Amino acid sequence: MTADPADDTRTRILRAALDLFAEHGYQRTSLRQIGERLRLTKTAILYHFPAKEHLLAALVEPLLADLETLLDAAQTQPTEQARWTVLEGWVDVILAHRRPLGMLYHDIALVGRGDTYHRLMEVAMRANDLIAGPNAGRRERVLAVQAVGACSDPVVFFTDVPDEVLRADMLDGARRLLAPHPADTAAGPPAGSAAGSRTDAAAGSDADAEAGPRTDAAAGPHIDAAAGPRTDAAAGSDADATLGSATPATPAGAASGAASRRRRPGRPPALGREQVEAARRMHAAGTHSVDAIAAALGVSRATVYRHLTAP
Repeated sequence: MTADPADDTRTRILRAALDLFAEHGYQRTSLRQIGERLRLTKTAILYHFPAKEHLLAALVEPLLADLETLLDAAQTQPTEQARWTVLEGWVDVILAHRRPLGMLYHDIALVGRGDTYHRLMEVAMRANDLIAGPNAGRRERVLAVQAVGACSDPVVFFTDVPDEVLRADMLDGARRLLAPHPADTAAGPPAGSAAGSRTDAAAGSDADAEAGPRTDAAAGPHIDAAAGPRTDAAAGSDADATLGSATPATPAGAASGAASRRRRPGRPPALGREQVEAARRMHAAGTHSVDAIAAALGVSRATVYRHLTAP
């Protein structure tokens, strides 16, 4: 929070309030405690903030103002550009206000009596509409709400993850969520499919979800880890996403051999575009070793090396 030279006392009160809310919670922090920390009387606090909820609203105000500015800028852009202006800008704003947002996560509902709550709701609805696009159906609107959540909630729950790593992860998740799925236009899953296998209408290949989820959500069809192999209407060949080479479909009798070649579940075998960029920035800055980058991104050292040395 940047100090305002024209009103330094007010800024000091807000800083002290934020620290005390973080230590004790909003409900357990009194105006008297804030005054004692600053050696001010309760009357002096009340001069700037007539009630405690006004402190909370003032702490949320910079976040709200930045989000409103972002949405105003995106409002004039074409649909696809506006969608990613909102999502990328949303992540940047949330990260910029990471500390107050995290501290106040459970207390923001307390501003519901005033205008701040209505502004929060309006910001959320505007963001959802811009991400979903004009004439969006129910499914697109649901995905828009999920995308906003994917670009917000991790900031609160992954407080120990560096900004650039968390930014890359959140945007990678949003891209995967909003990526077009060719099979979505099909009438339904093939007959006899118990796990929801889908038929890909375009020429393509079946990818083993354990062997390699896609690195860029916009680059290819969605890989359903729970559904198993898909039936490809045009080509019928399996692709090992890790090796990048086409191989014949695995016969039923060779299932155990195929399983032994699969990557153990847990770490993802590849990085998304934003994650690759984050890894390269961290490595170029010299602030993180390869081991540290691998740990931060949740992948192996070999995966990090592969992306760092790729052209």
